[in-house]
Amino acid sequence: RKLFFDTHALVCLLEENGFTTQQSEVIVSALVKIMNTNLDIIYKDMVTKVQQEIALQQVMSHIGGVKKDMIILEKSEFSALRSENEKIKLELQQIKKQVMDEITKVRADNKLNLNLEKSRVKELHAQQDRALTQTDRKIDTEVADLKTMLESHKLDNIKYLAGSVFTCLTVALGFYRLWI
Repeated sequence: RKLFFDTHALVCLLEENGFTTQQSEVIVSALVKIMNTNLDIIYKDMVTKVQQEIALQQVMSHIGGVKKDMIILEKSEFSALRSENEKIKLELQQIKKQVMDEITKVRADNKLNLNLEKSRVKELHAQQDRALTQTDRKIDTEVADLKTMLESHKLDNIKYLAGSVFTCLTVALGFYRLWI
């Protein structure tokens, strides 16, 4: 067996790092035993080249047997499969024709239903548009009323503010005159 590292170099390295010669040799021998045990386990799972070639030959012979069986099956059952295929084609054409008839009926029904729904939707949209227009008008009048009320309140606030400022100014001037 080949080892994948230099055991003597490992012993020297261990000795340089404070191990005695005996301790270093014991550690290295333990590592060698562990590696040999691991290699034995690995070799048990491996296949030799001869075993691989035998298995390949067995598989190839099995494939050859299957090919022969398929050729025999193809010759014996080909005509039966062909006639069965023709029957299935005829049945498929009949089913296809029935499906096409059903599709045509469903399309006609759907067109009728769609046209009815379109007219209902148009009427609904017209009602919604009327209601929306009325709502918009109400909102516009409410907004205009609120703007007017806001302006009047703003003017009142400005009046009260101006009165308050002048009153405070008058009081401040009165105190100023008293102090002077």
